[in-house]
Amino acid sequence: MRPSSLLPGPARTDPAMPGVADSVLDLIGRTPVVRLGVLARAVAPQVLVKLEGRNPGGSAKDRPALSMIRAAEAAGDLAPGATIVESTSGNTGVGLALVGRLTGHPVVLVHGPNMSAEKRATAALYGAELVEADWDAGPDDPDNPRAVADRIAAERGAWRSHQYDNHANPSAHYRSTGPEIWEQTGGRVTHLVAGIGTGGTISGTGRFLKEASGGAVRVIGANPEGSTYGGGAPGEIRVEGVGTRWPRSHWPASFDAGVPDEVRSASDDVVFETVRRLAAEEALLLGPSSGLAVAVALEVAAGLTADDVVVVVSSDGGGNYLSEALGGPR
Repeated sequence: MRPSSLLPGPARTDPAMPGVADSVLDLIGRTPVVRLGVLARAVAPQVLVKLEGRNPGGSAKDRPALSMIRAAEAAGDLAPGATIVESTSGNTGVGLALVGRLTGHPVVLVHGPNMSAEKRATAALYGAELVEADWDAGPDDPDNPRAVADRIAAERGAWRSHQYDNHANPSAHYRSTGPEIWEQTGGRVTHLVAGIGTGGTISGTGRFLKEASGGAVRVIGANPEGSTYGGGAPGEIRVEGVGTRWPRSHWPASFDAGVPDEVRSASDDVVFETVRRLAAEEALLLGPSSGLAVAVALEVAAGLTADDVVVVVSSDGGGNYLSEALGGPR
């Protein structure tokens, strides 16, 4: 159990100050959308970027982190003060560490060697314990991160959030990200582009937008080189936080492959060049997975008309990658 000094005090909502949040948990979601200018100059439709890096933990993963923890608490699966264990490439781990800090749950994160130094430092500052595992180990290898996380959870009697198979992951985006995009665009969105990691963002957001539009919104998954989501053979994945090297039979249950209408891949060169152009020409410092999604969105937009509105989910900002990933292929 965490010391009481680390837990938030009672809510002090003051109706005279409606713009004041009780904690950063109340700041999760409601992220802004910005229109691309220079990069979208050559295409006819509007290309809009939803800036999930504006969440307090710095990524879209704050949404499922809070959703999974609250759902488990409500179901009685996560007892007060119980430890949370997750395997993560970084952003979900940071989100869990942040929410865990404010809800009284210690967090253990099993990560791969490619997790950026900034993400490690952030998770540690929120109090998470970090355990490194072999991110390239296959689904049946006892050294793969999910297997390692399972062992740690069993040894400590901890709760496994299982972001790859937890319904509360896509549900968070169905209940928040999708409705926000629909409202922010006045229902004019015609295309959604998002990267596929656990699949929660594209599955939940895409499902909502398809339902809200009567099936009119087209959903496109953005896939990095080396990932099997695009239908190719597994290889090295240099874009952190998206893609999988595992076969379709082991894809996450949180990814509904029936939601995307298509999946498009982009090369590492294009991804990192897009990240640099976003910073230099749009003053948008975004992460590599966001560069992937924007690159695919611009390719999609090239075949559309001025009546179309393309929304890109930017999963996080670029501050977490300055030490390494943004120095990718040139």
